[in-house]
Amino acid sequence: MKVTMIAREYPPYVYGGAGVHLRYLSQELAKLMEVEVRCFGDQESRVGNLKVKGYEPWERFKEGKHRFTEALKYLSIDLSLLLDEIDSDIVHTHTWYASFAGYLAKMLYQVPLVVTCHSLEPLRPWKEDQLGKGYRLSSWVEKIAIENADRIIAVSHTMKEDILRFFNVLEKRIVVIHNGIDLDKWRYTPLEAPLKKRYGIEDDYILFVGRPTPQKGMEYLVAAADDLDIQVVMAAVGADTKDYEDRMREKVKEKRNIVWIHELLKEEEYIQLYSSAKVFVCPSIYEPFGIINLEAMACRRPVVATSVGGIKEVVIPDETGILVEPANPEALAEGIKRLLRDERLAREFGERGRERVERHFSWASIAQETKRLYESLVGST
Repeated sequence: MKVTMIAREYPPYVYGGAGVHLRYLSQELAKLMEVEVRCFGDQESRVGNLKVKGYEPWERFKEGKHRFTEALKYLSIDLSLLLDEIDSDIVHTHTWYASFAGYLAKMLYQVPLVVTCHSLEPLRPWKEDQLGKGYRLSSWVEKIAIENADRIIAVSHTMKEDILRFFNVLEKRIVVIHNGIDLDKWRYTPLEAPLKKRYGIEDDYILFVGRPTPQKGMEYLVAAADDLDIQVVMAAVGADTKDYEDRMREKVKEKRNIVWIHELLKEEEYIQLYSSAKVFVCPSIYEPFGIINLEAMACRRPVVATSVGGIKEVVIPDETGILVEPANPEALAEGIKRLLRDERLAREFGERGRERVERHFSWASIAQETKRLYESLVGST
């Protein structure tokens, strides 16, 4: 069996959870079948059963002068990657950026289409700040792909409910397969002195990792910082819009206890940051799954997160962390302070978090689930 995966993000160009998902899923699936990844960028590699090729926008779209350039350039990449023959049994897309290519591949190459929904455009209206009226285009592309897919993978049960609410699809076409974590790589690894010194990180700190975007609720952690007697480290890069990022920069300037790491780090550096944090904080207002919480739990860290979306299927209240209502800086600060006051409880949450990811979220088991889904469409080979 062979699958062609199509996505915007793939290493070294990973900005969010979808890129992390595809990296590990493709590597694990390559142990079971032939995997081809077509992504956005200049990547080109082949290791065993895993082949990766990146594609770039048409030359005219690189100028970036037209108001619809941002939205249309992604479609130019989608069209380009279809000019290379597809000989796979399955085409599997990730996020709306790749949806147009997946939809056309289904029609042109007569192969089953699988769409993984990592988020949904109807639930991200702030994307209009990024794409302008191009947001209508991204929403349309997402809609035609989802409604014409042979199978839709929802990364959480909440996501499945949202798909049924916003799209005209039969429930039997939706399968819930959670995100996962590399349990060998993501484990407790103390913060090393050079990384600590480079960014001025103190012995005691809490951590946020995510894009500077309204979806991630960064502003609510910034607002809560005044009520916290501890350093707040924010590893935040890959903004959707410059305006939001600039607003956050201005707010952070007013805070005495925030360190903003505004660059993409190496994976091992993120692991160190997670591992030595007193608490990991996820203040998202919309989060279909939230791989960052798995990463923190794998590193034995207690989590304070908002009770939204797929987070509720990952973080178990009063077992692996504390859940609070979204967009509420006071509740966020109180949850953090509760764990800072009770080190024994924080340690217990961290240990249980590690146990939970080991039981439920290994990429090996997720790859097997995905393979079975493929086989249900094309038959075992």
